[in-house]
Amino acid sequence: MSEQVFTVRAYAKGVDQAPRKVSLVAALVRGRTVADALVILEHVPKRANLPVKKAIESAKANAINNHGLDGATLVISTLSVTTGKRLRRFKPASRGRALPFEKKTSNILVEVAGTLKPKKAPVKKATTEEKKPADKPAKEEEK
Repeated sequence: MSEQVFTVRAYAKGVDQAPRKVSLVAALVRGRTVADALVILEHVPKRANLPVKKAIESAKANAINNHGLDGATLVISTLSVTTGKRLRRFKPASRGRALPFEKKTSNILVEVAGTLKPKKAPVKKATTEEKKPADKPAKEEEK
């Protein structure tokens, strides 16, 4: 019997880093299991590891809590980094000039795939006949 594979998404929009820098970190963990990816991201010495790690943890939490998937079977099926909004700003320069530049942002999409948790067998409740209260011994009074 084949188990069904479900996919769950999480987005991190408006990350204040250039998409080129974030995609370098994303390439390290693309296609790995969620547990391996989180261990790798803890040891990456780049600033972009934090938003990627948060997005993966969010997708993991969505899969486990909202969709009932097994946390041990989660694999990163898609991890894409796209350009977000660009804020146009100006930097003052000599002789009263203003030089334009853009503050770049990124959008991170994480999709994790996994299988459902196995259903637990329902616990049978004891019937009232089997469950009789034990006779309590009478308290002996000391004189």
